[in-house]
Amino acid sequence: MTEAARDLVLFDATLRPHRSLGRRGFLLVMAAVAGGGFLIGTGFFLAGAWPVAGFCGLEILLVYIAFKMNFREGRRAEHLRLTPDGLDVTHIAPNGKQGTLRFEPTWLSVQMDDPPRHDSRLTLRSHGKQLEIGAFLQPFEKLEVAEALRAALIRYRETPAF
Repeated sequence: MTEAARDLVLFDATLRPHRSLGRRGFLLVMAAVAGGGFLIGTGFFLAGAWPVAGFCGLEILLVYIAFKMNFREGRRAEHLRLTPDGLDVTHIAPNGKQGTLRFEPTWLSVQMDDPPRHDSRLTLRSHGKQLEIGAFLQPFEKLEVAEALRAALIRYRETPAF
């Protein structure tokens, strides 16, 4: 195989979970939750129900923790790269740890329901190895990835240099 063929990339995609709330939106939501909690807590405190103020503070803290956990999970990613050497699937965990699994493209099967359902899974299979990818994607997004990857595999198999 020539050096140029080794450098050829037939498919390259990074899959990430969708997060609709950015940093600015998070700050605005937290300001609204904190402001509302403070007003409610102060009102109950002045009315003599002082324990409610503590629960309002706890509520604000729990909302903050829930958002932080959600944003941490949003750092998850999967990188798919198809070259003449194979299909490398790199899983990046929210804590930054990475793991890579390589598939031989000649025998690789991409399985996905069409039309996609809510519980559809996008699965790669080859020689006894099986891997679900894009579990965090919407069904229609999984189908788009499956179709694009299938098309890249067809190009791989039709190219005589490989």
